[in-house]
Amino acid sequence: MIVLDSSALLALLFCESGHEQVGSHLHSSCMSTVNLAEVLSRYRRLGKDAQGLLSLLGQSAIEFIPFSAAAAGDSACLLAAVQHLGLSLGDRVCLALARRRQLPVLTADRVWAQLDVGIEIRLIR
Repeated sequence: MIVLDSSALLALLFCESGHEQVGSHLHSSCMSTVNLAEVLSRYRRLGKDAQGLLSLLGQSAIEFIPFSAAAAGDSACLLAAVQHLGLSLGDRVCLALARRRQLPVLTADRVWAQLDVGIEIRLIR
């Protein structure tokens, strides 16, 4: 099992560099609903059918994890460790999910390679 960052799923959807790696993990992946919202928002900003994408992703093997109060607390605890790299709330949510589930995270965001938060970071490019 692996946690998908929104950048990884977007790379797959737009057939960007590294999308093959993401595709090979879809059958055993999970993602926070916060990161799902990021993906859908990006799709919508580009004038694409976000509701259609949501329906398609709902039929995929990706496990979407609802954002809870506990997850909010976990995300907040990561702030001090990641703020120097400019990571967003969505980034912290993804990392917190990976930490909570003790899973590696798949991302296209290269700056994550600089993180030292006890999570295995796998870059797709």
